[in-house]
Amino acid sequence: MKTLLFYAPSFWFKTFEKVLPEVDDIDEEQTCTEAVVVFYQVEQADVERRGKVLTKLVKNIKWLAGKFEAGHVVLHSFNHLSSSKAPAAFAQELVLDAVARLEHTGYRVTLTPFGYLNEWKLHVAGPSLAKVFKDL
Repeated sequence: MKTLLFYAPSFWFKTFEKVLPEVDDIDEEQTCTEAVVVFYQVEQADVERRGKVLTKLVKNIKWLAGKFEAGHVVLHSFNHLSSSKAPAAFAQELVLDAVARLEHTGYRVTLTPFGYLNEWKLHVAGPSLAKVFKDL
C-alpha cells in the first residue's frame, strides 16, 4: 500500500464521475476541516499481507493525527501512487476495516465515494510534517 498523508486545515470534495459500475450511484459534496487526509492505493501484494498492511495504515494515520491533535480523518482512494492495483472489492474491504478501527478509538472518519473520480481542493498546512509519504 502506498499512502500520502496530509494535515489539512481544509479539504473539499465533490463526486465527479462513477468509474466502477458495481458501486451505488452517489452525488456527494463535503468540506472537512482540521483533518488528516490520506490518499491511498491498495496494491496487489497487500492481498497476501492484509493484516500487516491494515495495522501499519491505522498506526501511521494515528501517528500523524496525534502530531496535529486532529480527531478527523479523511480516506481517499487515489490509484496514481503505484502501477500495482489490488482488486477493488479487496481494497474497499480493507479500508472499511481501517475505518472501523479508527472509529473504535474515537476518530471521526470521512470516506470519499469509492469507485468515483472526485473533484477536490486540499489546503495543506505549512510544516514539513504535514506532508508524509509512506510505503506500507
